Amino acid sequence: MVPHPPLIIPEIGRGEERNIQKTIDAYHEVGRRIGELKPETIVLISPHQIMYADYFHISPGNAGKGDFGQFRAGQVKMEVIYDTEFVETLCKFAEAGELPAGTLGERDRRLDHGTMVPLYFVNQYWRDYKLVRIGLSGLSLAAHYELGRRIKETAEVLNRNIVVIGSGDLSHRLTAEGPYGYKKEGPQYDSRLMEVMEKGDFGRLLEFSEDFCEKAGECGHRSFTMMAGALDQTSVQAKRLSYEGPFGVGYGVCIYEVSGRDLTRNFKEQYEEKERERLRKQRAREDDYVRLARAVIEEYVRTGRRKEIPGKLPEEMYTQRAGVFVSIKKEGQLRGCIGTIQAVQPSIAEEIRENAVSASVKDPRFSPIEPDELDKLSISVDVLGETEKIASPEQLDVKRYGVVVTKGYRRGLLLPNLDGIDTVKEQVRIAKQKAGIGEYEDVQLERFEVVRHY
Repeated sequence: MVPHPPLIIPEIGRGEERNIQKTIDAYHEVGRRIGELKPETIVLISPHQIMYADYFHISPGNAGKGDFGQFRAGQVKMEVIYDTEFVETLCKFAEAGELPAGTLGERDRRLDHGTMVPLYFVNQYWRDYKLVRIGLSGLSLAAHYELGRRIKETAEVLNRNIVVIGSGDLSHRLTAEGPYGYKKEGPQYDSRLMEVMEKGDFGRLLEFSEDFCEKAGECGHRSFTMMAGALDQTSVQAKRLSYEGPFGVGYGVCIYEVSGRDLTRNFKEQYEEKERERLRKQRAREDDYVRLARAVIEEYVRTGRRKEIPGKLPEEMYTQRAGVFVSIKKEGQLRGCIGTIQAVQPSIAEEIRENAVSASVKDPRFSPIEPDELDKLSISVDVLGETEKIASPEQLDVKRYGVVVTKGYRRGLLLPNLDGIDTVKEQVRIAKQKAGIGEYEDVQLERFEVVRHY
């Protein structure tokens, strides 16, 4: 587990790299250990490789090269030979496990700095290796862990001696002077992440929420999770070499040496069992609004038919009208959300039915929900109150009120109390973005309250 600050390269840092000397010393220790291991293949996972929302990109071809020209050090160059046999086998194992991974969709053949910074140090101690270069995706942490397991499987089948490097910085929000300012989640993330990694307690990586990671501004969590998957059911000796964050960004270095098999370290299965239990308890607490939405989604996804409105719902669901939003999450990530600002259907129950169908199969941001996903879904239903015009953002409260922004025919809405939205400024900005309204354009503001059903 290593960071990738370009200034750690002397030709880029030009003396400034001395401010992260502990990280440099740790990197040399990593390089020496890899030199002693003499791996045939290095599998390097980088957040700055091309990233797709629903696909893991693995670099194709026989070779790659790059330089640090974008950091004003174009004289520092690098060339690698790819392990084509490993890549081909890994793609087959991923396909067999229904993991969307492969060599399609390359947009830039040049090596990224998330790859080159680690290899800069490795190459000082060992060069007789081939490289497998893997990017991240917008898929769940569990999917990243699973691809790590496929890396392990590939190495075993090919009898290949490999080292896996998870390249990634920690939080970018440690100080007000840092690249993204300060958020309390930044130091919290780094403390929690380093505790997990120095102990090799990899199951806890899967328990970090997407919201928490986003607020922390982390870079490498998915890299580390994939690396951890490559050590599934394996006993490891974990060692923390360094941690520092002098520039408002966290840099951590840990190493892991395999010491045998340990079938109790099957962290993905343990996590999935916890998730099943959590969802079971959540479903037991769902009210009539959410139960209706879930029943509609399940029937439509399985049969393509709209469920009949049952006859034993609360009276207001038949007699009242309101705008309704149905939100669907899977493994902590949004999977669909469609709603209406004002009532379109004759009743709240029918509004829920129509929007539940749309959220599950018609949200243009996502592919339609498949039947095998139904048991993994968390659903919420927001019933909107009447909107009222307001004169300024000072009359908003991000936790209490949703916002509607209007500029001519363009109109955008954002619900209240959303994960990751902490300020009115953010709320208004995102609502404008959804409507295609410029951040600094004047808009008419409206606010509304919601009753949220889980």
